[in-house]
Amino acid sequence: MLCGKSVVLGVSGGIACYKACEIVSRLKKLGADVDVVMTSHAREFVTPLTFQTLARSAVVSDEFQPVKEFDIKHISLAKKADILVVAPATANVIAKFANGIADDMLSTTFLACNAPKLICPAMNVNMYEDEATADNIRILAERGANFCEPDEGLLACGDVGKGRMAEPAEIVARITDMLAPSQDLDGKTVLVSAGGTVERIDAVRVITNRSSGKMGAAIASACLDRGAEVIFVRGNMTADVPKGVREIAVRTTQELYDVCVREFANADIAILAAAPADYRPKKRFDNKIKSDTLVLELEKNPDIAAALGSAKADRKLVVFAAETENLIENAVKKLRAKNADLVVANDVTEEGAGFDVDTNVATLIDRYGNRSQTEKIKKRELAELIVDKVLEL
Repeated sequence: MLCGKSVVLGVSGGIACYKACEIVSRLKKLGADVDVVMTSHAREFVTPLTFQTLARSAVVSDEFQPVKEFDIKHISLAKKADILVVAPATANVIAKFANGIADDMLSTTFLACNAPKLICPAMNVNMYEDEATADNIRILAERGANFCEPDEGLLACGDVGKGRMAEPAEIVARITDMLAPSQDLDGKTVLVSAGGTVERIDAVRVITNRSSGKMGAAIASACLDRGAEVIFVRGNMTADVPKGVREIAVRTTQELYDVCVREFANADIAILAAAPADYRPKKRFDNKIKSDTLVLELEKNPDIAAALGSAKADRKLVVFAAETENLIENAVKKLRAKNADLVVANDVTEEGAGFDVDTNVATLIDRYGNRSQTEKIKKRELAELIVDKVLEL
């Protein structure tokens, strides 16, 4: 559910530190990447080795510890974070956050981070109800920070009242809600194809294309975040394969065809973002060709989209139309010919919409003729729009 998400967990000095260990464990089981930042006081309650073992990453604590490579940690972690969680958050660190004090690794990371923040207070009831603490919490809330309110009950000091840190399960649920708020694909299986295929000419030469797989990877990540099981069939790609997918690697268009036809039987939705080679050499040579000239006879590869369209029944099929001219006309023609539900059309000659870039400019056309056009947006944003559109159909 949280595969590919980066959680930076700040741990400040309180007895509730032991609960933070369970937070890390639960986040890792959900697939999140976790980095832990500890204050010096937190190290008096739980050793960094405990968090390092659970998170499977180095714990950050000392701003001035020697490093082997240049990396300003409070900046790099702040940029890396999809969310910054502080649990437990003592009255002391809450006061620092509210007043812009940055005198240790946690407070500097907090100040430098633009990601959503979740603060989980833990302290004595009188400290929690003190006017100064109440003012600091109000200030941070007004600035956009989120709070997971403490529970009432018996506190470590023996007092009874509000101040006990929320349970790890509740905190992790809040983190999940903030990182993956919509689970509208829960229970669905989505087949996503990505990357380019390769057709061999001889022992060293191939026919391929410049597909990076970034669009397919963005779609797979969006589907994962919204609760889907994702079958990720990929050819050559430079983008990272999203964590949490069931990856199936292929090389040729025929292999891509065979896998997609087979796996579509287990899917509710297929989104074909791969760029398969339409043609392959009719004859392939075992050795490297050394002639001065080379004439190749090509034959048509099998049509993956058409095969899935003819077998889709009540399943949904999304195809892509990468064109250089007559964009809408060609896209509509492809939509109908493949019996698809949605076509994502883009002119690859347009700035920001070609291969191997992080953005795209697209027109989405559904089977009813409804059309929507985007400006230049990130591929992840386009992926969300595609999923939204599919769920409307």
